[in-house]
Amino acid sequence: MDLTGRKDISIVLSGEAGQGIQTLEQLLLRLFKGAGLYVYSYSEFMSRIRGGNNSTQLRLSPERVDCFIDRIDIFVPFGPGAMDRFHDRISASTVILGDNEHIDTRYRKGGHPIVNVSFAEMAKQAGSPLYANIVVMGLFAGLYGLGLDRVEAQMRRTFKKAGDEILAKNMHAAGLGHAFGSSVAASGTLVLPAGRASEPAGEMVTNGAETIVLGGLAGGCNFVSSYPMSPSTDVLVYFARYAEQFGVIVEQAEDEISAINMAIASWYAGGRAMVTTSGGGFALMTEAMSLAGAIESPLVVHLGQRPGPATGLPTRTEQGDLNFALYSGHGEFPRVIYAPGDFTQAFQLTQRAFFVADKHQVPALVLTDQYFIDSNCCVPPFTIEPGMDKNHIVETAADYKRFRLTDNGISPRGVPGYGKGIVCVDSDEHTEAGYITEDSEVRRAMVDKRLKKLEALEEEALPPALYGPRDYAHLLVCWGSTLHCVLEALRGLGRKDIAVLHFSQVYPIHRDAAGLIERAKKKIIIEGNATSQFGALLKLHAGTIFDHAVLKYDGMPFTPEQIIGAVERAL
Repeated sequence: MDLTGRKDISIVLSGEAGQGIQTLEQLLLRLFKGAGLYVYSYSEFMSRIRGGNNSTQLRLSPERVDCFIDRIDIFVPFGPGAMDRFHDRISASTVILGDNEHIDTRYRKGGHPIVNVSFAEMAKQAGSPLYANIVVMGLFAGLYGLGLDRVEAQMRRTFKKAGDEILAKNMHAAGLGHAFGSSVAASGTLVLPAGRASEPAGEMVTNGAETIVLGGLAGGCNFVSSYPMSPSTDVLVYFARYAEQFGVIVEQAEDEISAINMAIASWYAGGRAMVTTSGGGFALMTEAMSLAGAIESPLVVHLGQRPGPATGLPTRTEQGDLNFALYSGHGEFPRVIYAPGDFTQAFQLTQRAFFVADKHQVPALVLTDQYFIDSNCCVPPFTIEPGMDKNHIVETAADYKRFRLTDNGISPRGVPGYGKGIVCVDSDEHTEAGYITEDSEVRRAMVDKRLKKLEALEEEALPPALYGPRDYAHLLVCWGSTLHCVLEALRGLGRKDIAVLHFSQVYPIHRDAAGLIERAKKKIIIEGNATSQFGALLKLHAGTIFDHAVLKYDGMPFTPEQIIGAVERAL
């Protein structure tokens, strides 16, 4: 079985929760990145602590890889039933690497390429069946011709707090797997590409959650209050890891209502706060969103989308909360919504969210999803844009009015204790000084004042990014996390008359959007929900009517193969 003709190798690890697949994923990512390969991984989970079936896809390549695909080159089943959900993706050329007892009969009797190996038996030789995942790590190192010294370096990094005895047993397990993998490669039973790249050496392997956190830190975030909810919990966890180093207060609140009100209070006192949540948690935050709108408080919200309604599919992915983010909170007030397409954008846009929220005194939302948060890949070093952590706070005079009417709708923002003025805010309609009123003229003036900010937000809106030929005949429009999947599909289509337009800011929409879309003869919208929410938003604000919508809402991310098929049918 010779796979040297593959530009990249796609490996799927499948087993139960509790079998150490996530640990194996992290070990392999760093092992192969250190060996000069670009790496990518995505994990999908069932909603349970033990049992069920979870899987991780890894892609290894001398060229950059950054999205989930259908193709499986090597499938590794960790137990019985591990193949049940993958029959539509396992092809005649997929190599199955595992114990015959765990390989479905149709493949054993159908002449399928199989390498029979019992990870559990090797793990027992090392001291426990629990080491099966480490056996697999050693096996892949052997298949790729990597020395055990590289494996040991990763082991020491991962298990440095476990003690010498545990490290020794893990190394024994890895050594057994390495010997088997080396023998398979030497015999020609399974031959993998030998290509390497130099670029990954200067990059880091990270995930969507960590990049949101790093962007927040670059934006000056110093207070985080949240209640755990998948898939956004990892953002809270990473903030906790960085808290001491960067002086961030991280509070796990008793519920989402408390969390968002703490964040608003932090901004009121001069902090730079963020909440991270998901659909059901954000539902509890909507009244406080309206409070932020009423008192013109800056606020940054990270919303990790997952399929609803209600609990829905709590560990799966979807782009179903755009309308929710756009219309959350009763009453009319401005906001800005970003939806990063990759990790570099996530860093830049989260940093920008703090600046824009502070400058314009509005909520800024960053929309990701489970696919984005639970993906890992190589990224170049991030660039911090100077000034994005600037505080737009003034020293108050004795006659200070928190909601003073201005030409652009933005009042000077003071904080208690900084100056001689009183910083009075109220959720009721209020005067310029912040005191409750029911005066009709004041009411109209305050509504107009708040909505006036939309003009400046529209002026500063980020334009969509165009990929492909500038003289395109057909246009694929997407937003958020679908970016690299659509770009890989564009390359796979191999046509010079198709371009991609990606939106990383989905509200307010940049004024150039309509012209770029209307130039196309055929316009196709691609998004991960059932009702084409962004397509409807573009119709409302840009007058765009799409010829075709490619929609996905089964809890799994798009793949380039799916998009290629849908586009070919549409054209």
